[in-house]
Amino acid sequence: MISVSTIFFSFFSAVALLLSSYIVYYVIIAPRFNPLRKLAGPPLNGPLHNHMSPVLDPFRSPKTHAAYVEKYGRNVRIRGLGPWDERLLPLDPVSVAHVLKNSTIYEKPWQSRRLITSLIGCGMLAAEGHVHKRQRRVATPAFSIQNMRALVPLVFSKGEELKDKWMNMSQTAKEGQVASEKQTSGQVEIDVCHWISRATFDVIGLAGFDYHFNAIQNESDELFAAYKEMFEIALSQGDGVRTVLGIYFPILNSLFPDKRAKTVYRCQETIRRVAGKLVQQKKSRIMDGEKSGSAYTGKDLLSLLLKSNIATDLPPDQRISDEDILHNINTFMFAGSDTTSLALTWTFLLLAKHPDLQARLRTELLSIVPTTPISRLSPEEIESLHNTLQNLPYLNNVCRESLRLVPPVHSSLRVATQDDEIPVSYPVHLSDGTISEQKSISVSKGSFVHVPVEAFNLDKGMWGPNAWDFDPDRWDHLSEDVLSLPGLYSNLLTFSAGPRSCIGMRFSMIEMKTFLYILLTTFTFAETDKRIYKANVVLTRPYVSGQFKKGSQCPLIVTPLESIATS
Repeated sequence: MISVSTIFFSFFSAVALLLSSYIVYYVIIAPRFNPLRKLAGPPLNGPLHNHMSPVLDPFRSPKTHAAYVEKYGRNVRIRGLGPWDERLLPLDPVSVAHVLKNSTIYEKPWQSRRLITSLIGCGMLAAEGHVHKRQRRVATPAFSIQNMRALVPLVFSKGEELKDKWMNMSQTAKEGQVASEKQTSGQVEIDVCHWISRATFDVIGLAGFDYHFNAIQNESDELFAAYKEMFEIALSQGDGVRTVLGIYFPILNSLFPDKRAKTVYRCQETIRRVAGKLVQQKKSRIMDGEKSGSAYTGKDLLSLLLKSNIATDLPPDQRISDEDILHNINTFMFAGSDTTSLALTWTFLLLAKHPDLQARLRTELLSIVPTTPISRLSPEEIESLHNTLQNLPYLNNVCRESLRLVPPVHSSLRVATQDDEIPVSYPVHLSDGTISEQKSISVSKGSFVHVPVEAFNLDKGMWGPNAWDFDPDRWDHLSEDVLSLPGLYSNLLTFSAGPRSCIGMRFSMIEMKTFLYILLTTFTFAETDKRIYKANVVLTRPYVSGQFKKGSQCPLIVTPLESIATS
């Protein structure tokens, strides 16, 4: 008679054999038949070596991408996290356009989606397929041109509030200088990254769900603290190895939560409690308005999202749940505050590095300053001022050049959900040293495609030999090569392209131009003696050399224009 222990041993032996066979096939056999192995690519120093660091590190990536194009052409094979992970790095505009256009064939990998979902839920950043399509359809009306214009006075008011806060900081510094018998210029060192982040949180709080964080004045609001801590500490200060292990083995975070996991859980609980209550309150107001015949007039994104979700022309099977609504509010908070604040921070740093260009932009902005203070303008007058602002040529050039030079999203990753042929417009360099005139590249199901956003924006073959320089005037004479590049905004990949391009691009540009207008017509910005460097920590963030653990920082010398005029 066969014993129970023998049966269990046989069962586990069979499972172990199947698992071992799968690993051997996946790690050793399958990669040998990957068509990407036919492409030329940089060498490896060993079986465990990969190319992720030089490709992802913004300090090294511009030179890395340029060297790859010169040596291996515009479709390059690179090694990912293991010997089984051969990736395509496309630097051919036709190839990238194909990948971004066909979002059902090239999706975000499950690893990326699990990481995003574990933080902010399955909103539009993490959703794929019909779920993403349904969420996008419900959200699109909220981001119409008309609805975005309605938010302009709100953005101006927060820009004015930040200006006043900085003026108070300058006045305090000036009083201290008088007391110590120093020069009374009123200049003060301000961490622009920190303060603009607080302001954009305020903006998205009101624009997103009519919630007052009051972050410019203080950082005591519990919902603000939850979002801020999760975005900054959990993302920027987490342990890379543990984060990867948590993605592949999520049970680890439940059984043995580290400091990062505990922070995320605590923040998520606050967000579910406070933001979840806001969703229900908004929903009740809208339903009450429907019953009474007096429609609720809220213009925040949450109200518009909820209204769109119950619209009579939307089939019931296309509506999204309250949980999805909350996940997308979290997505708006992340994408609407972090990315825009970083874009503004890098713009101020670039202008501080180029005082002549800063002065030129300020002259253009001062030319449209109304005689009446902004605080006393009507909403219609503010909208008129914004319309004029939107059409300023040099401001447009500076914004586009800053977003080109330092895109907040350094790169993106896609995975092929089926075998595909990616078209090419340049000769293909092969691993045997030959150059092929083939019209496409074969990609097998499961292969990763690394979309190099920064590399396209800095490509000297497209943008010219000064592609790595800050030159706003380049936008007055773009080449045909640049005009053929894919991109939602000004032939740049900064806001991506295709069906998954940034839905909030218009709102981001409203914020960016408004804050530049208000702050540059009030202050000058200069560099400190601290070295600022770029690091790719989910987004491209500024750090002070030797102070990475302190988080993102960008200290600048800020001086009121009135102090300069009277000195």
